[in-house]
Amino acid sequence: MTTLLAMRISPVRVGAVIGRNVGALRSGPSYWLVLVSGFFEPLLYLLSIGVGVGALVGEVPLDADRMVPYAVFVAPAMLAVSAMSGALSETTFNFFFKMKYMKTFEAVLATPVRPMEIAFGELVWALVRGSLYTGVFLGVMVALGLAAPWWALAAFPVTILVGLAFGAAGMAISTLMRGWQDFDLLSTGQFALFLFSGTFSPVADYPGVLQVVVWATPLYQSVELVRGVVLGDLGWGLLVHAGYLVVMAVAGLVFAARRLERLLLP
Repeated sequence: MTTLLAMRISPVRVGAVIGRNVGALRSGPSYWLVLVSGFFEPLLYLLSIGVGVGALVGEVPLDADRMVPYAVFVAPAMLAVSAMSGALSETTFNFFFKMKYMKTFEAVLATPVRPMEIAFGELVWALVRGSLYTGVFLGVMVALGLAAPWWALAAFPVTILVGLAFGAAGMAISTLMRGWQDFDLLSTGQFALFLFSGTFSPVADYPGVLQVVVWATPLYQSVELVRGVVLGDLGWGLLVHAGYLVVMAVAGLVFAARRLERLLLP
């Protein structure tokens, strides 16, 4: 955190980076179609597995003393996945394209904007996209009776933290990518997280060794944090999950900025 503050980020220059993305958004309808389409994947999983399969499953244990309907168990996990997907989509594919092929960042660095401000501006823009997804998703959850309105409202800033962590990690990973083929590895890793992070079944149902692996993953931390807030299952453990994501966000942002500086500045 001290390293981050020492870089003296200028809000004006960060705003200029965000403004460039807003201008690109206004240039045509294609980006809007991509933006909207990213919302539907977790929603379809929620409706098909959470609601459809949930009718067969019935209730699952939230903890030792509480059972909840399966759809109520899955919905917060899909909310966390939505926050992750929205942030990663912007800071991986789009970020890499602007860095590697459009040379956008090289042009931006010809201005007073510095690498850390590029990284921070891109991250804020990713959060805007992720927050759009999660805000609508929370509305769907409330409409379906899967979350109380006040807990849904409390969960919204938590989803921003999830997007912040994954957005920063996505930028850091993108600076290491050599070409589009490397994104196959990213997609595989993202899908593995999606399946094995306590999204569709309690982690206690996994074999012991796999449980340890799952506990160390960022999506598990996100799912547990979001699920705890949405279901009102508050405890000190949520601070551990939040701290994990804060460290992940700061480390990813600093790493991405330094990699940009190394790659783009002579």
